[in-house]
Amino acid sequence: MNFLTNFWNLVIESAPWLLIGYLLAGIINQVIPSSWVEKQLAKPGFVSIVKGAFIGAPLPLCSCGVIPTALAIRKAGASKGATSSFLVATPETGVDSISFSYAVLGPIFALMRPIGALTSAIIAGVLVNTFDKEDSVATEEVTASSSCCSNKQQEEQVIPPLSERLISAVKYGYGRMISDTAKWLAIGLVAAAVITTLVPQSFFLQWGDGLMAMIIMVIVGLPMYICATASTPVAASLLFAGISPGAALVFMLTGPATNIATMGVIREQLGNRSLLAYLIGVIGTAIVCGLLLNEFYQAFSWPLQLSMAEHGESYPLWRQLAAIALVGLIARVWVQPLFSKKSSLGTTAEQV
Repeated sequence: MNFLTNFWNLVIESAPWLLIGYLLAGIINQVIPSSWVEKQLAKPGFVSIVKGAFIGAPLPLCSCGVIPTALAIRKAGASKGATSSFLVATPETGVDSISFSYAVLGPIFALMRPIGALTSAIIAGVLVNTFDKEDSVATEEVTASSSCCSNKQQEEQVIPPLSERLISAVKYGYGRMISDTAKWLAIGLVAAAVITTLVPQSFFLQWGDGLMAMIIMVIVGLPMYICATASTPVAASLLFAGISPGAALVFMLTGPATNIATMGVIREQLGNRSLLAYLIGVIGTAIVCGLLLNEFYQAFSWPLQLSMAEHGESYPLWRQLAAIALVGLIARVWVQPLFSKKSSLGTTAEQV
């Protein structure tokens, strides 16, 4: 029963912020077209790396969704560094994960997470461009041709009315975005509840709060296929189990950006040298940010604000309704295909 209580309390705490984050993700999807992103990053140099980080950070794409977008950007003429920067910043943070971080971990993590993501994205992009230079002439030719194509496409595109864009934003946020993240969000919430229920608070203290604890978090997060939103409750449960704030930040930065799928795409599309520079940039920056965060907590005596550690007996009705709505939207991802299969089977039987 304790597990179910912890799980439901975490859902109630996070539901309003997740629902807001998903809606913002849908609005951003309608406001920022993919053709504009490709055009902005299809330029060589440091500026495109910085743009890749700042454009990718708020975009509503998870670890799986960012891969085809990054490949499209690369084919449009973006440099290896800009592509890598986009690949780092996009899954490491986002409007949904930032709002979720604020709800579960407090304002400090909600601020440090995007700062760490942007920093690691820019450094990874610079390292990739430095250690794996490419033919600039070929890049410029591809950029010029892709810019012409994108300009033609933009001329042909017709912007729909505001009402239709708002409806599309809601459908995308509460449809496509939840479908893309439902499985890993559910896994993250369940894992957080399990760790909170079964792991004693002193378990992770054996590794201390310094560099070794952060290396452990890198090893844990490196192969995981987890999005930024799903990594938030896991990080909160790890904090509750005794790891330092810096180690939790390392997990949230490395987990979404270094999964096996992303590393495989980088190796195939950009090469082994780019992959090595990518990993050095992401892991090195995450550890530095983690060490700095620990220093800040000690220097300013900041308290940890873990909502999942608070066991209130009751919650406002609106928060409970938000939790029910979130559970319903997530459950629809698995239930809806079952009804579709039954209806298709029924139609086939009638035809026979």
